[in-house]
Amino acid sequence: MASSYPPVGFHFSVVFNIEGASGIENGFQEVNGFEMGLETIVKKEGGENRFSHTLPVRGQYNTLTLRRGLIRDSRITEWCRKAIEDLDIQPVSVQVTLLNEEHTPLQSWNFVNAWPKKWSISSLHAEKSQLVIETIELVYQYFKKV
Repeated sequence: MASSYPPVGFHFSVVFNIEGASGIENGFQEVNGFEMGLETIVKKEGGENRFSHTLPVRGQYNTLTLRRGLIRDSRITEWCRKAIEDLDIQPVSVQVTLLNEEHTPLQSWNFVNAWPKKWSISSLHAEKSQLVIETIELVYQYFKKV
Protein backbone atom coordinates (compact mmCIF):
# COMPACT_ATOMS: atom_id res chain seq x y z
CA MET A 1 0.00 0.00 0.00
CA ALA A 2 1.39 3.40 -0.98
CA SER A 3 2.04 5.83 1.83
CA SER A 4 0.17 9.14 1.75
CA TYR A 5 2.72 11.10 3.76
CA PRO A 6 6.09 12.49 2.59
CA PRO A 7 9.10 10.24 3.33
CA VAL A 8 11.61 11.12 6.02
CA GLY A 9 15.09 12.21 4.96
CA PHE A 10 17.04 10.43 7.69
CA HIS A 11 16.52 6.81 6.59
CA PHE A 12 18.66 6.04 3.55
CA SER A 13 21.46 3.85 2.28
CA VAL A 14 24.52 4.53 0.12
CA VAL A 15 26.25 1.82 -1.92
CA PHE A 16 29.55 2.32 -3.76
CA ASN A 17 30.33 -0.02 -6.65
CA ILE A 18 33.81 -0.72 -5.23
CA GLU A 19 34.98 -4.28 -4.61
CA GLY A 20 35.07 -5.04 -0.89
CA ALA A 21 33.21 -1.86 0.15
CA SER A 22 30.22 -3.07 2.12
CA GLY A 23 28.55 -2.96 5.49
CA ILE A 24 29.72 -0.16 7.77
CA GLU A 25 31.71 1.47 4.94
CA ASN A 26 28.44 2.50 3.29
CA GLY A 27 27.05 4.01 6.51
CA PHE A 28 26.91 7.73 5.81
CA GLN A 29 25.23 10.25 8.09
CA GLU A 30 24.64 12.88 5.40
CA VAL A 31 24.33 13.08 1.61
CA ASN A 32 24.12 16.45 -0.20
CA GLY A 33 24.11 17.46 -3.84
CA PHE A 34 20.93 16.14 -5.40
CA GLU A 35 20.75 18.99 -7.86
CA MET A 36 20.43 19.23 -11.61
CA GLY A 37 19.82 22.10 -13.95
CA LEU A 38 20.45 23.40 -17.43
CA GLU A 39 23.46 25.39 -18.52
CA THR A 40 22.27 28.27 -20.71
CA ILE A 41 23.60 30.86 -23.13
CA VAL A 42 22.10 34.25 -23.96
CA LYS A 43 21.71 35.19 -27.64
CA LYS A 44 20.88 38.72 -28.74
CA GLU A 45 18.25 39.10 -31.40
CA GLY A 46 19.75 40.42 -34.64
CA GLY A 47 18.29 43.83 -35.55
CA GLU A 48 15.98 43.83 -32.52
CA ASN A 49 17.71 45.41 -29.52
CA ARG A 50 14.80 45.01 -27.09
CA PHE A 51 15.06 41.22 -26.83
CA SER A 52 17.54 38.50 -26.00
CA HIS A 53 16.90 34.77 -25.88
CA THR A 54 18.11 32.39 -23.21
CA LEU A 55 18.77 28.97 -24.75
CA PRO A 56 19.53 25.62 -23.10
CA VAL A 57 22.96 24.09 -23.77
CA ARG A 58 23.42 20.96 -21.61
CA GLY A 59 22.59 19.45 -18.25
CA GLN A 60 24.57 20.51 -15.18
CA TYR A 61 24.99 18.46 -12.02
CA ASN A 62 26.16 19.53 -8.59
CA THR A 63 28.96 17.92 -6.55
CA LEU A 64 27.78 15.00 -4.38
CA THR A 65 28.97 15.39 -0.78
CA LEU A 66 28.92 12.48 1.67
CA ARG A 67 29.75 12.60 5.40
CA ARG A 68 30.36 9.77 7.86
CA GLY A 69 32.37 8.89 10.93
CA LEU A 70 36.00 8.16 10.02
CA ILE A 71 36.58 4.47 9.27
CA ARG A 72 40.08 3.01 9.39
CA ASP A 73 41.15 0.71 6.52
CA SER A 74 38.21 1.75 4.35
CA ARG A 75 38.10 0.65 0.69
CA ILE A 76 36.25 3.87 -0.15
CA THR A 77 38.92 6.01 1.52
CA GLU A 78 41.65 4.02 -0.27
CA TRP A 79 39.83 4.64 -3.59
CA CYS A 80 39.87 8.38 -2.78
CA ARG A 81 43.55 8.30 -1.83
CA LYS A 82 44.55 6.55 -5.07
CA ALA A 83 42.60 9.07 -7.14
CA ILE A 84 43.95 12.16 -5.40
CA GLU A 85 47.54 11.13 -4.58
CA ASP A 86 48.33 8.85 -7.54
CA LEU A 87 45.87 10.25 -10.12
CA ASP A 88 44.59 6.68 -10.48
CA ILE A 89 41.01 7.77 -11.11
CA GLN A 90 38.59 4.85 -11.32
CA PRO A 91 35.02 6.14 -11.81
CA VAL A 92 32.33 4.07 -10.09
CA SER A 93 28.58 4.08 -9.69
CA VAL A 94 27.12 5.25 -6.39
CA GLN A 95 23.54 4.41 -5.51
CA VAL A 96 21.61 6.37 -2.88
CA THR A 97 18.32 4.85 -1.75
CA LEU A 98 15.62 6.44 0.37
CA LEU A 99 14.09 3.83 2.70
CA ASN A 100 10.73 3.56 4.45
CA GLU A 101 10.06 2.44 8.03
CA GLU A 102 10.22 -1.24 6.96
CA HIS A 103 13.71 -0.60 5.47
CA THR A 104 12.43 -1.21 1.94
CA PRO A 105 13.40 1.14 -0.91
CA LEU A 106 11.08 4.03 -1.71
CA GLN A 107 13.28 5.76 -4.28
CA SER A 108 16.80 5.19 -5.62
CA TRP A 109 19.20 7.41 -7.54
CA ASN A 110 22.25 6.17 -9.41
CA PHE A 111 25.21 8.55 -9.72
CA VAL A 112 27.11 7.52 -12.86
CA ASN A 113 30.91 7.65 -13.28
CA ALA A 114 31.56 9.24 -9.88
CA TRP A 115 35.12 10.03 -8.81
CA PRO A 116 36.55 11.81 -5.76
CA LYS A 117 37.26 15.51 -6.09
CA LYS A 118 38.06 16.12 -2.42
CA TRP A 119 38.51 14.19 0.83
CA SER A 120 38.75 15.74 4.28
CA ILE A 121 38.26 15.07 7.98
CA SER A 122 36.83 17.39 10.61
CA SER A 123 39.12 19.37 12.87
CA LEU A 124 40.54 17.72 15.97
CA HIS A 125 39.77 19.57 19.18
CA ALA A 126 40.85 18.51 22.69
CA GLU A 127 37.99 20.36 24.43
CA LYS A 128 35.14 18.90 22.39
CA SER A 129 33.69 15.42 22.66
CA GLN A 130 32.74 14.63 19.09
CA LEU A 131 33.42 12.07 16.37
CA VAL A 132 35.97 12.60 13.62
CA ILE A 133 33.87 13.14 10.49
CA GLU A 134 35.13 12.16 7.04
CA THR A 135 33.82 14.18 4.08
CA ILE A 136 34.02 12.94 0.50
CA GLU A 137 33.12 15.17 -2.45
CA LEU A 138 32.35 13.39 -5.71
CA VAL A 139 32.09 14.65 -9.25
CA TYR A 140 29.87 12.54 -11.50
CA GLN A 141 28.65 12.54 -15.07
CA TYR A 142 24.92 12.54 -14.25
CA PHE A 143 22.41 10.93 -11.94
CA LYS A 144 19.15 9.22 -12.72
CA LYS A 145 16.20 7.87 -10.81
CA VAL A 146 16.29 4.07 -10.73
